[in-house]
Amino acid sequence: MVSEQQFKFLRSIDTPTVCNLIEIVAPERRGAGYTAVHLHCPFPDLPPMVGFAKTVTIRARDKVGGPGYMQKRMDYMDYVAGAPQPGVVLIQDLDEPPGYGAFWGEVQTNVHKALGCLGTVTNGSIRDIAAVAEGFQMLAGSFAPSHAYVHVVEFGLPVTIHGMAAQSGDLIHADRHGAVVVPADKIDAMAAALDGLMKQEARIIAAAKSGQGVEAIKAAFRG
Repeated sequence: MVSEQQFKFLRSIDTPTVCNLIEIVAPERRGAGYTAVHLHCPFPDLPPMVGFAKTVTIRARDKVGGPGYMQKRMDYMDYVAGAPQPGVVLIQDLDEPPGYGAFWGEVQTNVHKALGCLGTVTNGSIRDIAAVAEGFQMLAGSFAPSHAYVHVVEFGLPVTIHGMAAQSGDLIHADRHGAVVVPADKIDAMAAALDGLMKQEARIIAAAKSGQGVEAIKAAFRG
């Protein structure tokens, strides 16, 4: 469980700061659990997304259809709308190269917003940028004009998006910089570490701006 106070704390800081705090309280996570390749963010001024992973794989090159697929689409919507909430949809595009057809556009952003989702992180493509649901954030590998034959392959399984491995239900923090899996059991420790981190960074920056030279900067790093 994540409390409203913990959500409020995470929403108050950007994703690089979240990564810095994870390094402090869970040093074994320093080199893992975050996106490591550029993602396009069409709405950089939106606040951070903090929500639970809804994991999906898709393809767009090949046709799919029939009554079995329609039932899968219905089951997928139940999955997205289910607990825990709010959701952040993590879509791993299995096409090579990914992004052949865009899952996300005007229709899907409005549908997923209604199902409780804050936005998406995907290695795939997005479109309809001017017409997407208001406030719905998207971090994507590319832009594309067509949805081709885009369809859900599986959902609720582990995915990897631009180096970030995640499982269904993981807590995700994402903004214009990228995304990271937050260890939910470390949130209180992260909050406790924030003041010290901010003071350390402020001390180093002040020394760098002081004009007192390298010795002052080294002293600031030493604390």
